[in-house]
Amino acid sequence: MPPQKDIVKIAIQMPGAYPQLIDLDQKKPLSTVIKEVCDGWNISAPEKHALQYTDGIQTYITESNRLDIKNGSILRLTTAPGRCADQLYTGIQNLNADVKCDSLKQLAGISTDVTFAQEFINRDGHALLVDIVERGRDPPEVLAHALKAFMELMDHGIVSWENLSAVFIKKIAGYVSLKAVDSSVQQLSLAILESMVLSSSSLFEQVQQEVTLEQLIAHLQVQNRQIQTKAMALLIALLQTAGDGKKREMVEFLGKKSLRQYINKNIIHTSGAFGDEMAHYLYVLQSVTLNTLEPKMRTPLDPSSQEQRDMLHGLRQLAFESDSEASLTTEKRRSLCAKEFKKLGFSNNSNPGLDLNRTPPGLLALETMVYFSSRYPNAYSRFVLENSSREDKHECPFARGSIQLTLVLCEILRIGDPPSETGQDYYPLFFAQDRLLEELFCICIQLLNKTWKEMRATQEDFDKVMQVVREQITRTLSSKPTSLDLFKNKVNALNYSEILKLRQNERLHQEETLAPPVLELKERLKPELLELIRQQRLNRLCHGTLFRKISSRRRQDKLWYCRLSPNHKVLHYGDVDEESQTPPIETLQEKIPVADIKALLTGKDCPHMKEKGSGKQNREVLDLAFTITYDLEEYHLNFVASSRSDFCLWTDGLNVLLGKDMTSECTQSELDILLSMEIKLRLLDLENIPIPDAPPPVPKPPSNLHFCYDFSQTEQ
Repeated sequence: MPPQKDIVKIAIQMPGAYPQLIDLDQKKPLSTVIKEVCDGWNISAPEKHALQYTDGIQTYITESNRLDIKNGSILRLTTAPGRCADQLYTGIQNLNADVKCDSLKQLAGISTDVTFAQEFINRDGHALLVDIVERGRDPPEVLAHALKAFMELMDHGIVSWENLSAVFIKKIAGYVSLKAVDSSVQQLSLAILESMVLSSSSLFEQVQQEVTLEQLIAHLQVQNRQIQTKAMALLIALLQTAGDGKKREMVEFLGKKSLRQYINKNIIHTSGAFGDEMAHYLYVLQSVTLNTLEPKMRTPLDPSSQEQRDMLHGLRQLAFESDSEASLTTEKRRSLCAKEFKKLGFSNNSNPGLDLNRTPPGLLALETMVYFSSRYPNAYSRFVLENSSREDKHECPFARGSIQLTLVLCEILRIGDPPSETGQDYYPLFFAQDRLLEELFCICIQLLNKTWKEMRATQEDFDKVMQVVREQITRTLSSKPTSLDLFKNKVNALNYSEILKLRQNERLHQEETLAPPVLELKERLKPELLELIRQQRLNRLCHGTLFRKISSRRRQDKLWYCRLSPNHKVLHYGDVDEESQTPPIETLQEKIPVADIKALLTGKDCPHMKEKGSGKQNREVLDLAFTITYDLEEYHLNFVASSRSDFCLWTDGLNVLLGKDMTSECTQSELDILLSMEIKLRLLDLENIPIPDAPPPVPKPPSNLHFCYDFSQTEQ
C-alpha cells in the first residue's frame, strides 16, 4: 500500500462517457495511469492520449508537473500533445479558409502550454506561421490568429528571436505603419516588435530602422486604448534598450515632436481611464527623460571651459550692468567682479567656479541659474537687487540658494535613479510642460526669496529655510497639479505661516496623545481597533487584487488575479485579461485551502527573488515580493505587489489567516489614525481643559458619618 501522501483523489472526464473517480498514485508512471484510464473506457492506443486540466489554463499533465495535482482536481482525457500538434500542423495548411482559420484559432489558445509548444515547434510549425505572415495574403482574422499563436509560441523561449528573417521583421513593421490594417493585427504586431527589441541589441537596431518614432507617436493619438498601450510599450522598450548617447538623441527628438503634449491631450486628459500598464509606461518615460540630465548633475564646472566661464560672468553682468567696466584697470575690474559675485551669493567670490564643483548638482545648477536669468530677466534682477539692498546677514544668497534648490529638485524628481519595474508614480505636470526642472526652478527660487522674507531669516537660518522650501514643494507636488500655473498658485499659497500651522497641528496632536491617562485609554482601545483592521484586511482579500507577472522579455499580457473566498477558507487565483476589473470567483479555477498554508515569506526569502541581483530596480521589487508555501512546504505561490500598500494589505491579511500578528507599516499607520480619531472624539468635552498626568488623590474617609440625614426621625 503506497503512503497516503502519494495518493491524490481526482476525477477524469471524457465527452460522452461517465467520469472516472480514481486514486492517482504519484509514484506510478504517467503512461501506466493513462493506460488504466483508457482501459476503463475501452479505448485503444493510450499512447495517443494525455491528461489535461479542465479548469483555468488547460495545461497538459507531464511527469514534471504532475506533483501539482491536488485532491479534488478534475482532469480530462484528451488528444496527446504530439498528435494534437500533427492535426493543427495539417489544419493550418488546409486550403479551406474556414478550416485554416479554426485551426489557427485553436493553435493560439493551446500554444500557452509549453508541452504542446515544444511538440509543435519540433515539427517546425512556427515556420508555417512565419510563412503566413510573410506572404500576407490571408484575411485579417486569420492573420490575427497566426500572430497570436506565434507570440505565445515564442514566449516560451524555445526558439530564439534572432532566428527571424529580415523579411518577417519588415512585414510586422509594415502592419504597424499601415493605417488600414485591422486593430487586432496592429496590437499584436506592436507586441511582437517589443519582444524583439527586448530580446537582443541586433534586433533593436533592425526594429528601430523599420519603425519610426513618428509612427509610434501617431498611434498614441488614436482612440483605441489597447493600441495606445502597445505603442507606448514599444516606445519604452526602444528607449530602455538604447545606449546612453542614442537615448539622449531619442529623448531630444521626441521633445521636438511634442510627444508629451500628445500624451497629455490624448491619454491623461481623456474621459476614459487607463490601466496600470499605461501608468507604468508614463512613469518610465518621465524617469528616462529626466535622467538625461544626470551627466550634467554629476559634472563639476570646468575652469578651463570658456563657455562655462562666460555663462558665469553673464549672470553677474545681467544683474549688475556697468558701461564703465571696460575702462577699469585689471586689478579694479577683478575687485569689482569679486564684490558683485559676493552680492550674487557665491561663497568663493574671488573664484565663484569653486561653488559649482559640488556634485550633485554640478553644472545643472549653473544651467538653471542661467535659464532663470535669461527667461525671466526682470524677476532675476529684482531678486538680486532686492537682496543687495538688505543688511549682509539678511541677504538671501541667490547662488548658494540656487545650488541647494537644484539639488533639492533633483532629489524630489529622483534624477539619477533608474526606473522601477513596478513604479506608476508619474507627475501629470511633466507632460504639460517642457523643461520641467528649469521651470520648477524658476518658480521655486522666487518661492525661496518669499519664504526667506516671511521667516526673517539670516545666513545662519539657511538650512532651516531650505527645509521649509523642500516641504512646500513636496506637499504641492503630492497633490498632482496638472499645470505649471496650478503648481505656482498652490505652492505660493502654502506660505511659511501655513507650514507652521501644519507643523503645530502635528505637534499638538503628538503632545496630546502622550499624557498618561490618554496612553492608558489608547491601550484599552487598541484590541477593538486592531480587530477592525483585521476585518478590513480580510474583506480586502475577499475583494481580491490584480497582480502582474514580472518578465525580462515581456511585461504586458501577464496578469493574474487572486482573492479569498467569502468564508475565508480558500484562496482562488488564475490568469486574467487587462480589461478584467474584479473577475467572478467562479472564473478563478486554481485553489489553495487556507488550512494547507504553512508559511508566509517576504523579500529575499521568496523563491522567485533568490536569483535577483542587487541593483536598485531589483531592490524595489524585493520590497514588494511575498510567497505563501503550502502542503508541507513542497509548493509555493509567488506574488509581486504593484504597490507598497497592496503588499501591506496582503501580507497582513495572510498573517491574520495564519493566526499571526499584522506587522506591516500600514497597520501601524492606520492604527495610529484610528486611535487619534477615537481619542479626539472622546476628548471633545475636555477641550481646553488640561489633562493631569496622574488622577487626583482620593480623600480619606471622614472620622464619622454624622452629616448624613437620618430619615428615621420625623420632623416635629
